[in-house]
Amino acid sequence: MTMAEATLASTRLLVAAYTTCVLLSSVTSAQAQDIEPRAYSNAPVGVNFLIAGYAYTRGGIAFDPALPVTNPQLETSSAVLAYARVLDIWGMSGKLDAIIPYTWLSGSANYAGEAVERVVDGLADPKLRLSVNLYGAPALTLKEFKDYKQDVIVGASLQVSVPGGQYDDSRLVNIGTNRWSFKPELGVSKTLGRWTMELSAAATLYTENDDFYGGKQRSQDPVYSTQGHAIYSFRSGVWASVDATYFMGGRTMVDGVRNDDLQQNWRLGGTLAFPVDVQNSIKLYASSGVSARTGNNYDLIGIAWQHRWGGGL
Repeated sequence: MTMAEATLASTRLLVAAYTTCVLLSSVTSAQAQDIEPRAYSNAPVGVNFLIAGYAYTRGGIAFDPALPVTNPQLETSSAVLAYARVLDIWGMSGKLDAIIPYTWLSGSANYAGEAVERVVDGLADPKLRLSVNLYGAPALTLKEFKDYKQDVIVGASLQVSVPGGQYDDSRLVNIGTNRWSFKPELGVSKTLGRWTMELSAAATLYTENDDFYGGKQRSQDPVYSTQGHAIYSFRSGVWASVDATYFMGGRTMVDGVRNDDLQQNWRLGGTLAFPVDVQNSIKLYASSGVSARTGNNYDLIGIAWQHRWGGGL
């Protein structure tokens, strides 16, 4: 192996370590409850990612925590297919990603004192997101990336949820939400040796659902969320993190009547990610509700596979 070939191989391994499953949040269609470590990180421009994943949830309502039901006992199995690409945005690195989930749901909940059962499957609302690292992560080629060392990264993103999921206005519990949502976010990432500390804050804004449960109009206040991560990177390229998120707000109104469904919820989780080879990696993750004012706690466990190509890899 020549010196140039050895350098390229070393750079490819570095890219594999930096980009091990950093582009996919939880595979559910939850809006404000995502727990996503390494959302703001650097990678060579032109690298593409194909992600396939699966997640299982049990307990409260993961996809729309503000539904007016009590004692939710629901199980969901969600499969997801996603694509992402690293971009050069005015000299800074950015990412564009698209996520298409499919969910199987079954279980029951109480509404107005009566049990409501539901068994359904279908597409959940697709998501599109554009993120850009505003500071600390310049747009780099694969050759330039070998000399990159992260210190402080400041990034921002905008995620849009498209109302394309399964929806039946005669049913209270659906997979899709029949409305748009917009989630601007600001995040900071700081490396301290093998540790990386991350903190982000976001607001999720919702349009009205004009066909809610028999043609009613349902609106929802913004949900404000913050999440933090403590990530440890091993020399092998494996990394693990302890994750937490808190979100509040989201009180709803149906036909002008305001509901007592203010959210004030905590979730804790963990993530383990490891490269299989230069082009493939696996992520395992889990989270659980710690405290929930509206009683929408649920447990989640998931796995995601990521394949990388392009950008000289």
